[in-house]
Amino acid sequence: MKFTLSWLKEHLDTDEPTEKLADKLTMIGLEVESIEDKARALAPFTIARVISAEQHPNADRLRVCMVDTGNGSAPVQVVCGAPNARAGLVSVFSAPGTYIPGKNITLGVGTIRGVESRGMLCSAPNCKFPKTTTASWNCPPTRRSVLPMRSGPGSAIPCSRST
Repeated sequence: MKFTLSWLKEHLDTDEPTEKLADKLTMIGLEVESIEDKARALAPFTIARVISAEQHPNADRLRVCMVDTGNGSAPVQVVCGAPNARAGLVSVFSAPGTYIPGKNITLGVGTIRGVESRGMLCSAPNCKFPKTTTASWNCPPTRRSVLPMRSGPGSAIPCSRST
Protein backbone atom coordinates (compact mmCIF):
# COMPACT_ATOMS: atom_id res chain seq x y z
CA MET A 1 0.00 0.00 0.00
CA LYS A 2 1.33 3.44 -0.91
CA PHE A 3 0.39 6.62 0.90
CA THR A 4 1.78 10.10 1.32
CA LEU A 5 3.37 11.49 4.44
CA SER A 6 0.76 14.26 4.46
CA TRP A 7 -2.01 11.63 4.52
CA LEU A 8 -0.34 9.82 7.41
CA LYS A 9 0.01 13.08 9.35
CA GLU A 10 -3.73 13.69 8.93
CA HIS A 11 -4.24 10.60 11.08
CA LEU A 12 -1.29 11.02 13.47
CA ASP A 13 -0.47 14.04 15.59
CA THR A 14 3.32 13.99 15.16
CA ASP A 15 6.29 16.02 14.02
CA GLU A 16 8.65 13.04 13.95
CA PRO A 17 11.11 12.81 11.04
CA THR A 18 10.06 10.46 8.25
CA GLU A 19 12.71 7.84 9.04
CA LYS A 20 11.65 7.68 12.70
CA LEU A 21 7.99 7.29 11.69
CA ALA A 22 8.98 4.43 9.37
CA ASP A 23 10.86 2.71 12.21
CA LYS A 24 7.86 3.05 14.54
CA LEU A 25 5.45 1.72 11.91
CA THR A 26 7.71 -1.29 11.38
CA MET A 27 7.94 -1.88 15.15
CA ILE A 28 4.12 -2.14 15.38
CA GLY A 29 4.00 -4.65 12.53
CA LEU A 30 3.46 -2.42 9.49
CA GLU A 31 6.50 -3.07 7.32
CA VAL A 32 7.80 0.01 5.50
CA GLU A 33 9.41 -1.28 2.33
CA SER A 34 10.65 2.06 1.01
CA ILE A 35 10.40 5.83 1.37
CA GLU A 36 10.37 7.90 -1.78
CA ASP A 37 11.14 11.62 -1.55
CA LYS A 38 9.72 13.15 -4.73
CA ALA A 39 10.58 16.66 -3.54
CA ARG A 40 14.30 15.82 -3.58
CA ALA A 41 14.11 14.80 -7.25
CA LEU A 42 12.33 18.06 -8.14
CA ALA A 43 14.55 20.36 -6.04
CA PRO A 44 16.91 21.34 -8.91
CA PHE A 45 14.00 22.46 -11.11
CA THR A 46 12.82 26.06 -10.80
CA ILE A 47 10.22 28.30 -12.37
CA ALA A 48 11.60 30.80 -14.88
CA ARG A 49 10.28 33.45 -17.27
CA VAL A 50 11.15 33.63 -20.96
CA ILE A 51 12.22 37.23 -21.66
CA SER A 52 12.58 36.82 -25.40
CA ALA A 53 12.20 34.03 -27.94
CA GLU A 54 13.70 34.44 -31.41
CA GLN A 55 13.74 32.07 -34.36
CA HIS A 56 16.85 29.84 -34.35
CA PRO A 57 19.09 30.89 -37.26
CA ASN A 58 19.72 27.29 -38.36
CA ALA A 59 16.48 25.44 -37.53
CA ASP A 60 12.83 25.99 -38.40
CA ARG A 61 11.38 24.39 -35.26
CA LEU A 62 13.73 25.78 -32.62
CA ARG A 63 13.66 29.07 -30.71
CA VAL A 64 16.57 30.83 -29.02
CA CYS A 65 15.20 32.05 -25.69
CA MET A 66 16.64 34.40 -23.09
CA VAL A 67 15.42 33.14 -19.74
CA ASP A 68 15.22 34.86 -16.35
CA THR A 69 15.82 31.95 -13.96
CA GLY A 70 14.65 33.95 -10.96
CA ASN A 71 17.90 33.59 -9.01
CA GLY A 72 19.02 37.19 -9.50
CA SER A 73 21.76 36.42 -12.01
CA ALA A 74 21.91 37.46 -15.67
CA PRO A 75 19.45 35.82 -18.07
CA VAL A 76 20.60 32.58 -19.68
CA GLN A 77 20.28 31.48 -23.28
CA VAL A 78 18.24 28.33 -23.89
CA VAL A 79 17.57 26.68 -27.26
CA CYS A 80 14.04 25.30 -27.07
CA GLY A 81 11.96 23.15 -29.40
CA ALA A 82 8.66 23.47 -27.53
CA PRO A 83 5.87 24.73 -29.78
CA ASN A 84 4.72 27.21 -27.09
CA ALA A 85 8.14 28.82 -26.46
CA ARG A 86 7.49 32.57 -26.49
CA ALA A 87 8.30 35.76 -24.61
CA GLY A 88 6.35 35.90 -21.36
CA LEU A 89 6.09 32.14 -20.93
CA VAL A 90 6.59 31.11 -17.29
CA SER A 91 7.81 27.53 -17.27
CA VAL A 92 9.86 24.87 -15.52
CA PHE A 93 13.61 25.42 -16.01
CA SER A 94 16.54 23.10 -15.44
CA ALA A 95 20.12 24.33 -15.36
CA PRO A 96 23.21 22.40 -16.52
CA GLY A 97 24.01 19.63 -14.05
CA THR A 98 20.33 18.79 -13.45
CA TYR A 99 19.30 15.16 -13.89
CA ILE A 100 16.30 14.98 -16.26
CA PRO A 101 14.41 11.85 -15.13
CA GLY A 102 12.10 11.64 -18.15
CA LYS A 103 15.07 11.54 -20.53
CA ASN A 104 17.50 9.71 -18.21
CA ILE A 105 20.25 12.29 -18.83
CA THR A 106 22.17 14.85 -16.84
CA LEU A 107 21.89 18.17 -18.60
CA GLY A 108 25.05 19.95 -19.69
CA VAL A 109 25.86 23.12 -21.56
CA GLY A 110 25.36 22.23 -25.20
CA THR A 111 25.49 23.61 -28.69
CA ILE A 112 22.39 22.95 -30.75
CA ARG A 113 22.78 23.66 -34.46
CA GLY A 114 25.57 26.14 -33.75
CA VAL A 115 23.86 28.02 -30.87
CA GLU A 116 24.85 27.53 -27.22
CA SER A 117 22.15 26.41 -24.79
CA ARG A 118 22.65 26.76 -21.02
CA GLY A 119 19.59 24.93 -19.74
CA MET A 120 16.22 23.50 -20.67
CA LEU A 121 12.56 24.53 -20.51
CA CYS A 122 10.84 21.32 -19.42
CA SER A 123 7.62 19.57 -20.30
CA ALA A 124 5.76 17.25 -17.91
CA PRO A 125 7.30 14.06 -19.34
CA ASN A 126 10.82 15.54 -18.88
CA CYS A 127 10.12 15.59 -15.12
CA LYS A 128 8.44 12.14 -15.14
CA PHE A 129 4.90 13.47 -14.85
CA PRO A 130 2.12 11.93 -16.98
CA LYS A 131 2.46 12.76 -20.66
CA THR A 132 -0.24 15.17 -21.71
CA THR A 133 1.68 17.35 -24.15
CA THR A 134 5.19 17.94 -25.46
CA ALA A 135 4.90 21.67 -24.81
CA SER A 136 6.74 23.37 -21.98
CA TRP A 137 4.71 23.92 -18.85
CA ASN A 138 2.90 27.24 -18.71
CA CYS A 139 2.97 28.25 -15.03
CA PRO A 140 1.40 31.12 -13.10
CA PRO A 141 3.74 34.14 -12.96
CA THR A 142 3.78 34.12 -9.14
CA ARG A 143 5.08 30.55 -8.86
CA ARG A 144 8.78 30.25 -7.93
CA SER A 145 9.16 26.54 -7.12
CA VAL A 146 8.41 23.29 -8.87
CA LEU A 147 7.93 21.57 -5.53
CA PRO A 148 4.33 20.71 -4.65
CA MET A 149 2.58 23.31 -2.55
CA ARG A 150 2.35 22.33 1.09
CA SER A 151 -1.27 23.41 1.44
CA GLY A 152 -2.67 19.92 1.67
CA PRO A 153 -2.60 16.33 0.51
CA GLY A 154 -2.54 15.78 -3.20
CA SER A 155 -1.40 19.32 -3.97
CA ALA A 156 0.32 19.47 -7.34
CA ILE A 157 2.29 21.80 -9.51
CA PRO A 158 -0.24 24.44 -10.57
CA CYS A 159 0.82 24.69 -14.19
CA SER A 160 -1.40 24.36 -17.22
CA ARG A 161 -0.55 22.47 -20.35
CA SER A 162 -0.25 25.08 -23.06
CA THR A 163 0.30 24.33 -26.71
